[in-house]
Amino acid sequence: MKILVTGSAGFIGAALASRLLERGDEVIGYDNLNDYYDVNLKRARLARLQAYSGFTEVRASLEDRATLTATVAEHQPRRVVNLAAQAGVRYSIQNPHAYVDSNLVGFVNVLEACRHHGVEHLVYASTSSVYGANTRMPFSVHDNVDHPLSLYAATKKANELMAHTYSHLYGLPTTGLRFFTVYGPWGRPDMALFLFTRAILAGQPIDVFNYGHHRRDFTYIDDIVEGVIRVLDRVATPDPDWSSENPDPATSHAPYRLYNIGSHRPVELMRYIEVLEDCLGRKAIKNLLPMQPGDVPDTYADVKALIKHVGYQPSTPIEEGVARFVAWYREYYRV
Repeated sequence: MKILVTGSAGFIGAALASRLLERGDEVIGYDNLNDYYDVNLKRARLARLQAYSGFTEVRASLEDRATLTATVAEHQPRRVVNLAAQAGVRYSIQNPHAYVDSNLVGFVNVLEACRHHGVEHLVYASTSSVYGANTRMPFSVHDNVDHPLSLYAATKKANELMAHTYSHLYGLPTTGLRFFTVYGPWGRPDMALFLFTRAILAGQPIDVFNYGHHRRDFTYIDDIVEGVIRVLDRVATPDPDWSSENPDPATSHAPYRLYNIGSHRPVELMRYIEVLEDCLGRKAIKNLLPMQPGDVPDTYADVKALIKHVGYQPSTPIEEGVARFVAWYREYYRV
C-alpha cells in the first residue's frame, strides 16, 4: 500500500520506511532535515531509502500546512505514520517554542490532512515520558497520565488527546505508540548510547545522571519497527466494552488505541554502561551527577495490550542490541 511516513530522515522513521519498502509498500517520506542533531547523519539515512524505487521524498516541516496538505492530496496515502516531532526532554526546557510548533501545530496539521483525504489509519509516536510523576510499575496504558514532568511529555500527551478528538468527531482511526528508550544502529546522537560511545572511544568522561541509578526499558530499534508495522496493519477500532462511567484511557467508543512498545525488562543505567564497556573493550570515566530536571528515575513498560492485540513483544537483549550498535558505529565513523 502507499504509506506516508513523517520524520523519514529520523532514527525510527528511516528504519520503518526501509522495512516498509522491503516488503513492497510505497513510502512517501516527509522530513525537514532540521539541525537539532547532525544533518549529515540524516542525509545518510535518506540515501539508503533513495535506493528504493518505491520511495518519494518531500522536504518540508509539519508546520508547513500548505505543503503537508498538498502532499497528502497528491499522493493519497492509505495510511500515515507520524514520527516527525521535536524530540528530547532536556531540550524542551531550553527551547519550548520548538515543541509547540512541531508537536502541537504540526500534529493538528497531520490530523486535518488525514481526515480530509480519507486516510484509513493514523499511527503516531507518543512517548514513555507521558507517565511523568507516575510511580506504579510497570507503566500501563490503562493508567492516568495527567502529570507530565517536561513540556515534551506534555505535548505528546496533548497529541493523544487531539487524536482522540478526531477519532470521535470524524471516525478517523488513530493509534498512539508510547516508545520506551529506543536505541540501535543509525541512532540519535543526542541519546545516551551515542554520547557514551563517542566519549569512551575518545578517552573523555561521560556524564552519568542520577548517579547511574536510572532504570530504563531500553528497546532495540528492530523491535520498535516490528511493533509499529504490526499496529499499522491492524486498524484501530472502537472498544465495545468501553464505559463512560469507568473510562479506560487506552481505548474508546471511538476508533482509538494506545500501546506501549518497550522491552518489558528495565535495566539500570550502570549495567547498560557495563555492557557498552564490554563491547568497546574500554572502561568509561564516569562523571556522576544528580538527576536532571524533567527526568524520571525509572521506566518500565507493561506491554500486555500489545501482546493481546497484535501478538508481539520486543525481545532483543541489551547485550545483543548494544553490540550491534557498536559494530555500526565503528563502521560508520571508521573508528
